[in-house]
Amino acid sequence: MLRPKIPTNPTPAGNLTPPVVVEPTAVVPSAPVPSPAPVAAAPSRPTVQLTPGTALALVGGGTAVVLVVGAVLVSLLLAVAITGASIAVCALVIRSLVHADTKRR
Repeated sequence: MLRPKIPTNPTPAGNLTPPVVVEPTAVVPSAPVPSPAPVAAAPSRPTVQLTPGTALALVGGGTAVVLVVGAVLVSLLLAVAITGASIAVCALVIRSLVHADTKRR
């Protein structure tokens, strides 16, 4: 049911041209390229050292990020819940109006 239908074309249509024959050409060597000069090695970087103050700052920053992301997600969830509740109330009001209208007739 969900398999794609692949069209078949048993004979090609349109103008057919014979394939073009490409003849190889001779390769002529050029002047030799000088090798690049050796590059001096970059000085090694010092290792990162965590002091107690730096570790505390990292923990505080991570905590702040987690709290902000959590607040954003909770607010989005609350917005979805409020929207769903308001749509449900609107549906009930419309249903009661339609039901009351059919009873009067």
